Amino acid sequence: MSKEKFTEILSSTGRKGMDAVIAKLDESGFFDAPASSRFHLSCKGGLMEHSMNVYEAALFVREQIIQRRPELEEQLPLDSVAICALLHDTCKTDIYKEGILSRKNADGYWEKYVGYQVDYNTGLPLGHGEKSVILLLSWGLELKPEEMLAIRWHMSAWDMPMQSAEHKESFNAAKAKSPLVSLIQTADGIATGLLER
Repeated sequence: MSKEKFTEILSSTGRKGMDAVIAKLDESGFFDAPASSRFHLSCKGGLMEHSMNVYEAALFVREQIIQRRPELEEQLPLDSVAICALLHDTCKTDIYKEGILSRKNADGYWEKYVGYQVDYNTGLPLGHGEKSVILLLSWGLELKPEEMLAIRWHMSAWDMPMQSAEHKESFNAAKAKSPLVSLIQTADGIATGLLER
């Protein structure tokens, strides 16, 4: 996975504001950030690799779906798939900090190791999907409503607000409004649960 390939795909969308977004991603450390603190791709560059995995999974699933439901092709445009898949976790750019952590080794003894800790006090603590949407909009990216929905709701049941009835209704309405929501959510699950095991 290369930064050049990642930015080339984003630039190819021709979306207004994308150059500014790419500059902000670079400036904020997106390309070096891990995808998680200790789960999938908890390593330098893991966030970019995860985003590329989501993109590739989304393209694969999209192709399979269109073969069975050709009428959905128009609702799953390639530029939207690229933007949502590659930028869905923009919110993670600044929350992981490298530090010395402790864990039990294979012999059952505690050992120190270099890992990542999560610091939600960094930047704006606005949640997950909603923070990604807000950052992208504030950086000048022109997002379509369907893209905002797909990025906002990509976490589905893993999102803490899903505990309220109102959020569950909003989530269901978002899925009904745009198949892009289900596509990005599915691709994220495939990347995290299968490709990055």
